[in-house]
Amino acid sequence: MKTKILLKEEDMPTHWYNVMADMPNPPAPPLGPDGKPVGPEALAAIFPPALIEQEMSAERWIPIPEDIRDVLRLWRPSPLYRAHRLEQALNTPAKIFYKNEAVSPAGSHKPNTAVAQAYYNREAGIKRLTTETGAGQWGCSLALAGQLFGLEVRVFMVKVSYHQKPYRRSMMQTWGANVFASPSEITNSGRTILARDPESDGSLGIAISEAVEEAAGREDTNYALGSVLNHVLLHQTIIGEEAKKQLEMVGEYPDMVFAPCGGGSNFGGIAFPFFADKAAGKEIALVAVEPTSCPTLTKGVYAYDFGDAIGLTPLLKMYTLGHDFMPPGIHAGGLRYHGDSALVSQLHYEGLVDALAVPQIETFEAGVLFARNEGIVPAPESTHAIAAVVREAKRCAETGEPKTLLFNLSGHGHFDMASYDRFFAGELRDYDYPDEAIQESLKHLPKVKFDMG
Repeated sequence: MKTKILLKEEDMPTHWYNVMADMPNPPAPPLGPDGKPVGPEALAAIFPPALIEQEMSAERWIPIPEDIRDVLRLWRPSPLYRAHRLEQALNTPAKIFYKNEAVSPAGSHKPNTAVAQAYYNREAGIKRLTTETGAGQWGCSLALAGQLFGLEVRVFMVKVSYHQKPYRRSMMQTWGANVFASPSEITNSGRTILARDPESDGSLGIAISEAVEEAAGREDTNYALGSVLNHVLLHQTIIGEEAKKQLEMVGEYPDMVFAPCGGGSNFGGIAFPFFADKAAGKEIALVAVEPTSCPTLTKGVYAYDFGDAIGLTPLLKMYTLGHDFMPPGIHAGGLRYHGDSALVSQLHYEGLVDALAVPQIETFEAGVLFARNEGIVPAPESTHAIAAVVREAKRCAETGEPKTLLFNLSGHGHFDMASYDRFFAGELRDYDYPDEAIQESLKHLPKVKFDMG
């Protein structure tokens, strides 16, 4: 059996897969503050027409423009690996495969959608993009894409990550982006949060508020989001499409697919193309893995909520911990989001995808185990999927089941070594977000009712 399974450049997918085409029920629509569905015009102030069309489309296959494919060829198709050494270390009969998205210039899966969003904004005549970032992977990816397509990029970086991960900030600046610690003093949203809590660590919801506010205030500026929205997950499906082709090359098919889940693009990217098979009757488990400290899918409620902390975005039906939920400063910054993709949320609510929450120390233990056997130091976000795979592989060792397990290695941890230092020093702590704190946050959900019928 091969260790590294490679596709040729000409085998890179030519279309993105749209999971909406195979969902048993239509997605719940976004709502305005009045509780009524909003149309494309509500998004036109911050998104270009092509992305709005993709956001609403139910077409199964969306063509990938050649200009986008030209850029993606810098690192795609990404390799699929068989984790032989990890299997041996776990003494498991399970076969473990991982898709290595760390090979992109930014070191994660995020450029798959950053390149597409920058392209469509340039085609629409936009000169400037604003965005938020948690761990910095998305900010780096959009900075790179902006540079390649001639767009100015402004990034609001969650303050706790801004200080934890200075080299992510340096990378964004190398690619020409302006980076601000969020909450900041340069937007009304940021000033509102700082007035309430001058020591705020920030959150993705707050950073989204700041970026959306800036984008809505200038005609030459649009907003770019790194996860959650339908078109973002669409662009990431190139991961799962490639993985299916690669597994076919070695005569394999997964029994279970795992990916970290914060907003959902990581999970949707690898899992959605396999959902097409599940919808057609194939037996396969798709598992979204999140932190116990930010347990959106496992402890949140399925309800309409704002995507940001201030309430500037349309209301989305999703699993949420409440838009003013303030997660602790865990080291998987990309997973510190109060909500989840509406598509992932609906599929989970309908029992079609599974969710699992894992504690912080277990994730770092799994990341170190993986690094010492496979050689790649994974990002803290990716260690969540690894931890879940390790659990399942150990279960297979007990039962003797020779399952095939696939996960998305969504990024490397080269800029996260301070987090590993804290783990080795015994300074990290597990944190189960208290149920009473979640219930308090959920009291502030917007009061809306919408009947799909």
